[in-house]
Amino acid sequence: MSDLTGYINSNLDRFIEELKAFLRIPSISADSAYNEQTRQCARHVADEMARIGLENVQVLETPGHPVVYADWLHAAGAPTVLIYGHYDVQPPDPLDLWTSPPFEPEVRNGDIYARGSIDDKGQVHLHMKAVEALMAAEGALPVNVKFIIEGEEEIGSPNLPPFLEAYRELLACDAVMISDTTMYDVDMPSITYGLRGLAYFELRVTGPDRDLHSGMFGGAVANPLNALCTMVAAMKDENGRITLPDFYNSVADVSPEERAELARLPYDAGDFARLVGATETTGEAGYTDIERLWARPTLDLCGIWGGYQGEGAKTVLPSKAGAKLSMRLVAHQQVEQVAEQLRRFVAEHTPAGVTVEVVELHGGPPALTPTDSAPVRASLRALKEAFGVDPYLIRSGGSIPIVADFDRVLGVPVVLMGFGLPDQNAHSPDEKMSLRNYHRGIASAALFLREYAVETRTGTSAV
Repeated sequence: MSDLTGYINSNLDRFIEELKAFLRIPSISADSAYNEQTRQCARHVADEMARIGLENVQVLETPGHPVVYADWLHAAGAPTVLIYGHYDVQPPDPLDLWTSPPFEPEVRNGDIYARGSIDDKGQVHLHMKAVEALMAAEGALPVNVKFIIEGEEEIGSPNLPPFLEAYRELLACDAVMISDTTMYDVDMPSITYGLRGLAYFELRVTGPDRDLHSGMFGGAVANPLNALCTMVAAMKDENGRITLPDFYNSVADVSPEERAELARLPYDAGDFARLVGATETTGEAGYTDIERLWARPTLDLCGIWGGYQGEGAKTVLPSKAGAKLSMRLVAHQQVEQVAEQLRRFVAEHTPAGVTVEVVELHGGPPALTPTDSAPVRASLRALKEAFGVDPYLIRSGGSIPIVADFDRVLGVPVVLMGFGLPDQNAHSPDEKMSLRNYHRGIASAALFLREYAVETRTGTSAV
């Protein structure tokens, strides 16, 4: 480890300057005005991969932004790790809330501030620096490595699933490594083994063919807003459980072992409530807040509309009403299954006098990685050596649909070893990355490759 550590330490200042160059490129995938800069960023990644000794470097076209591929496949008999990340970033708006310009990286109090610093350029960069350090210190990598760095994650990765299908043979591997998540807290390195999925719908309720006078027609004509509220209120019972038919049939419950692991985490309900500006925490009976946030499904209104919204009073029964409905899913639930359950519920609970249309807007499956897999065991040892403390196994309440895509197409374990922190403003002004975590992340990424080689010496490589 000493030569590897020495190389990382002695070159850290250069690494940070190279990270700044990466962060200066405004690769905003959502805005077509930045298409050329986004493509420039892909070329920048490809050039850096070639410079550090990766081979077969390609900028592969998609119907949208390109994917950068590179590999190093000279570890005979060793397993292959596919490292995934993204070079695109969120729009920086609102600009007036940034302390320093979003594409002019600035170091303050041990953090580097810039759009993309934590999501995901900083985390992509530390994996490239880990490969560089291993190659320089040891002359070779302990395992075979492939990289794919895409440019559309911030717009939902629309072209990644067909890309995985088209390049299935090129991408064959034994494990996927992703660093696009957070640690539980500073000095608490974490492996995320579970992600909730997402099913997002719009309910459109229609009553009379026009708005009606509430005095002349109220009481005899169905009000779409009343009908909508009645339906939505019936979707949960008094214990916070979702009442859609058969909703929990395929829900994987929290195991006793998971409960014990999650209970290790320092958590205070009062602190959490104050953090979000709430008076107290609530949720499904029989589960802790952390279990509710990470391991249980949800159903929430994200928006509701209908009728008069202006100042003062206007006494009308609205003709139409609508709502946005979000459900977070857990392992083994499927978006198509939940959509059918919602449609059945609506059909059984639509009040007389209105019609309801259920429109599916967006969805992604949940993901759950076995915590006893070889790459997870290797990553836990790597984090312990790099951070000097025992790491934690955590879940996330959010969704990363590509994780399920990797599992479905490549059929291998996915490891989520992130180095972000909850306060690092991903997608917000003053996005930042801890340079201490950047440093420890490089060491962790390099040690993971070494530990995975040890873990699987008797295994079979996909290459």
